[in-house]
Amino acid sequence: MGRTSAKFSVEPLSGALGAQVSGIDLAAALDDAQFAQVQEAFLAHQVLFFRDQNLTPDAYLAFARRFGALAEYPFAKGMDSHPKITEIIKEPHQTSNFGGMWHTDTTYLPEPPKATLLYAVETPAVGGDTLFANLYMAFGALSGGMAEVLTGLTGVNTSALHSTGLRSAHLKSGSMQAKTSADEALMAEHPAIRTHPETGRRALYVNAAHTARFSTMTREESLPILSFLFDHAVQPEFTCRFRWQPGSLAIWDNRCTLHCAINDYDGHRRVMQRITIEGDRPV
Repeated sequence: MGRTSAKFSVEPLSGALGAQVSGIDLAAALDDAQFAQVQEAFLAHQVLFFRDQNLTPDAYLAFARRFGALAEYPFAKGMDSHPKITEIIKEPHQTSNFGGMWHTDTTYLPEPPKATLLYAVETPAVGGDTLFANLYMAFGALSGGMAEVLTGLTGVNTSALHSTGLRSAHLKSGSMQAKTSADEALMAEHPAIRTHPETGRRALYVNAAHTARFSTMTREESLPILSFLFDHAVQPEFTCRFRWQPGSLAIWDNRCTLHCAINDYDGHRRVMQRITIEGDRPV
């Protein structure tokens, strides 16, 4: 059941995760009590969705800063006027998309983002939905034996895995601008099971786009376990799906979710604006 305040309501989108927040104007400054409710809903539902927003870049940045310091994406340039906002664009002639496989954002960094915000500027009439998965639930559904094994393992995360070629091809064939480091490989090691720093809950913390192996194993030895975990984490009962419209905004918790941008709208333009919030070192 959703919870309604004097200002806005929060309604779950699925049984697994996600909630739609209605009756709120993010372009207006939220008072502390309102933001506390948004923050509470964010931690409870892991991803929040807002529709019918009309955000200038400055208003968008002001809302994002309520969640923490802003980070920059290492492989694509931000907007010239607002470098902390990265435009994620797919042009009609492009067949690849950005973020088109299950992942947690930039786990190849020593301190991956706490959260990501995505704001829809231009969307196809149909298609371009985003899927999200609950990594608390994925961990909780593991057998006791598998959970015990993973608790002692560290994942090696790299930007030079499956996403490298797709990302480079997409950047080079469209209107997104690559940074000079676009082909550089970044790498970081993180525990396969992460404890959320705010909720104290444990979550699976590997993803198909960036986790190449476990630190004490070869890739060949790691793959049978990782392949199982990648499939396990995205079972339908752990997921929700969001259909974008211009003016829609989502914010998700990178510490306990996966997401995947569906690439089913060739021939149509899609323009999204992304902001990431600085995180901490996973433990």
